[in-house]
Amino acid sequence: MRVVLAEDSLLLREGLVRLLEETGAEVVAAVGDGPSLVEAVAAHRPDVAVVDVRMPPTFTDEGLRAALRIRREVPGTAILVLSQYVEESYAGDLLADGGGVGYLLKDRVSRLDELSDALTRVAAGGTVLDSEVVSALFTRRRDDPLAALTPREREVLALMAEGRRNTAIGRTLSLTQGTIEKHISAIFDKLALPPSDDDHRRVLAVLTWLRTNP
Repeated sequence: MRVVLAEDSLLLREGLVRLLEETGAEVVAAVGDGPSLVEAVAAHRPDVAVVDVRMPPTFTDEGLRAALRIRREVPGTAILVLSQYVEESYAGDLLADGGGVGYLLKDRVSRLDELSDALTRVAAGGTVLDSEVVSALFTRRRDDPLAALTPREREVLALMAEGRRNTAIGRTLSLTQGTIEKHISAIFDKLALPPSDDDHRRVLAVLTWLRTNP
């Protein structure tokens, strides 16, 4: 099994390379940031990309965003997120993208055979999730009215909340008016805002955004 590893800490990266090799994997590249991960996957076409979540420059969700980009640009690449944190912002989108995905917490992988099993399962198209990850994602979806929105729909709604018209949103995001209208229609549907003569759906959607992002 060929693996590309992304981990910003040099010591952890070297340690993970050794652990992965002990599972029988061939680590064809080990990098420290999201863009380098995407480049390495495109160059080496591994079976699995093992990804940390928080990497330079902002140490927030670069790993997950890079993983989503890999799924778009190098289809068929399995992703195993191996992190100390449950980062919810893009995790749901990655998991909703289909099989061949795993999300495990580093501190809870206590045996080498667990790591080996996770690699094998995601490479075969399966899904491997830590129970804490599942719990966090379900809690978020239950409490957050915006949880069903995609990252792009959130961007559109945020610009709507700034008072931007569709033309300005399109210029800001470099999208056509038709695409913007489709995103807004999807936002209304996901927020359960049907057409009404009494309520302005755009205002109600913005109010939902403002309540969730005070």
